[in-house]
Amino acid sequence: MHEDDGLSAGSTPSPAGPPSDPLPAGAPGDPVPAGAPSDDLVPAGVPGDDVVPAGRPGCSSPRKRYRRTAGQRGRGLVTYLIVAVVAATGGVGTTIAVWHPGPSYQGAIRIPDDAAAGQAGAMNDETVYNEVEPGIVDVNSNLQYLEETAAGTGFVIDAATGLLLTNNHVIEGATSVAVTPVASGKSYQAKILGYDQSDDVAVLQIQGVAGLKAVMIGKSSHVTVGTPVLAIGNEAGQGGPPTVAPGVISSLDRTIKASDQSSGLTETLYGMLQTNANIRPGDSGGPLANAAGQVIGIDTAAGGNAVYSGYAIPIGQALSIATQIAAGHASSAIQIGLPAFLGVLVPDSSSTDPRQQASQEQRQTGSVISSGHGCLAGDATATPANIAPASSGALVDGVICGTAADSAGIFAGDVITSIGDRAVTTPGSLTAIVDRYRPGSEAAVTWVSPGGGLHTALVTLNAGPAQ
Repeated sequence: MHEDDGLSAGSTPSPAGPPSDPLPAGAPGDPVPAGAPSDDLVPAGVPGDDVVPAGRPGCSSPRKRYRRTAGQRGRGLVTYLIVAVVAATGGVGTTIAVWHPGPSYQGAIRIPDDAAAGQAGAMNDETVYNEVEPGIVDVNSNLQYLEETAAGTGFVIDAATGLLLTNNHVIEGATSVAVTPVASGKSYQAKILGYDQSDDVAVLQIQGVAGLKAVMIGKSSHVTVGTPVLAIGNEAGQGGPPTVAPGVISSLDRTIKASDQSSGLTETLYGMLQTNANIRPGDSGGPLANAAGQVIGIDTAAGGNAVYSGYAIPIGQALSIATQIAAGHASSAIQIGLPAFLGVLVPDSSSTDPRQQASQEQRQTGSVISSGHGCLAGDATATPANIAPASSGALVDGVICGTAADSAGIFAGDVITSIGDRAVTTPGSLTAIVDRYRPGSEAAVTWVSPGGGLHTALVTLNAGPAQ
């Protein structure tokens, strides 16, 4: 288990550009009657906060160097301000259990601070809990290539088709996902229909499951400062009855940055609802409900120093994205299904020179390995000592066992120069080229080995981890 060095959050006003499209009529699971006004985002212009450090660092994995399809993840494992729970357990679904809820609502509630309790007093928490709880699922992601698991929360938005909504960061890096409706306690394998990295939204699907109940959807555009809310989630990834946190909406239309201090990487989310509800690790992807038991947001982030704040994606914004994913409409932001995956680890470099890539990587990792070693179970690697004499291409730092690159005989120190009829000039171009393929597609890969040999192999691309 790796403890974060500390995650921090900042909040500023949203610029006019990023707001998402309003929720179209007929979005999956939306009980709003036909002809009801669409769910526009709240107007921009709310004053922002200063940068606020996260107050309770959670459990996450160390920074990884995956790119989609090429092996290095574009963002690193940013856990969004402590809200996701990740356990480095070699594939065993263990999480930190810091508190064990009882079987009843009274056993599930988190004690709020005095201010939150007073402001949220107009809401009957137990009534809201009983309304929303049947639609909640626990989400457990298998991060095969990281030899880890992640736990979070989701909720049903369309019971007939088994559509579930959660955060993208809950499934980020997942090769498979299991969900457990809390009403039944039975676990099912879920299909990753698609996700939007930039807005941190993912849609899962379970089919043939009887007794699902969709949550009621509210209008996030009707939310005002002071609205009582209840955050519900799978605290600490422990499963079982959800835990709850009452509070109020303290601000609207926030722009927040989630940062991983160990890597220096940050994510920016726009239009967020801010609340003093006590959102905790494992709540990611869970519902933020109003006093009528309607879901108005997705629990996503939390942080604070002197003043604690939680953040939720407005439900209208999330359902607009979910509708596109359910319809199979890919875009520059939306990935439908899992991406193709070659299975090589490459440097985080934009240089065309493999030696320059190696030099930059060595400065980052501080270690060197011999070339030509065997495949890797995970992504722990370092800069190869011997590098193929190629003038441009993508340097291979390592190869994941069982992937297309492993089957082809690619090793650390090799330099990939083309995929199909497209030249590979940098690690980023390798990622972009493989992104054009679907899992199961065949592609001719050409590479140069440290001894100068030129090799070509026809490979079948794997289904890669979610990004």
